[in-house]
Amino acid sequence: MRFHLISDNEDTLVGLRLAGIDGVMVHNEEEAQQAINEAMSKPDQIAVVLIAEKVVDMCSEFVYDLKLNRKRPLIVEIPDRSGNGRTKASITRYVREAVGIKI
Repeated sequence: MRFHLISDNEDTLVGLRLAGIDGVMVHNEEEAQQAINEAMSKPDQIAVVLIAEKVVDMCSEFVYDLKLNRKRPLIVEIPDRSGNGRTKASITRYVREAVGIKI
């Protein structure tokens, strides 16, 4: 299983590179969508795409559409080094959109 990181933060990129996870750094919505599309086009090479929270915020509709409609690779939203703890709300929103039930 191979991981791939898409981040807007060099510290996150370097830290995960030390753990053996390759990735790219993006600065705007266009770069983010291009990097995500590139990672999603390689399901036989990349099993899990890790995307930093701020990158998801740049293009949230695009990312959530992929999460709902694509099986592989798996998209996982990760907090950046400042970590605002918003991940629980994101998971709740994702489940609500996928299932149609408010939790």
